[in-house]
Amino acid sequence: MYDLPSLIFMGTPGFAVPSLRALLDAEAPILLVITQPDRPRGRGRRVAAPPVKKLAQERGLPVYQPKKVKSPEAVERITALGPSCLVVVAYGQLLSAEILEIPPLGAVNVHASLLPKYRGPAPIHWALIQGE
Repeated sequence: MYDLPSLIFMGTPGFAVPSLRALLDAEAPILLVITQPDRPRGRGRRVAAPPVKKLAQERGLPVYQPKKVKSPEAVERITALGPSCLVVVAYGQLLSAEILEIPPLGAVNVHASLLPKYRGPAPIHWALIQGE
């Protein structure tokens, strides 16, 4: 058997949940889950937790929801944990070079479309609109 590297998972919507679940099922050592802050959603505009936060809390993982992941506080928190790698799936914020330099093994980004052609919040929709 082999040891999985320690990681920080960064994701927000339902699209990111299967990736987090797969890491949990593989018993990956997840140090922290970073997700977007709770926001008003739906017709009633009630404040709701992102799907990634819900799964993380169900599984007893620590959750951090910075308004800006580039903030000194967020960078300090990530640095202090010393992850071997970052796994990013539909997080919703750009990561600074400073953050990307923290983990010695780097970062893995999962995106639902070709980059940079269909970057942004609705990549699958734009690929379909373009007939791809």
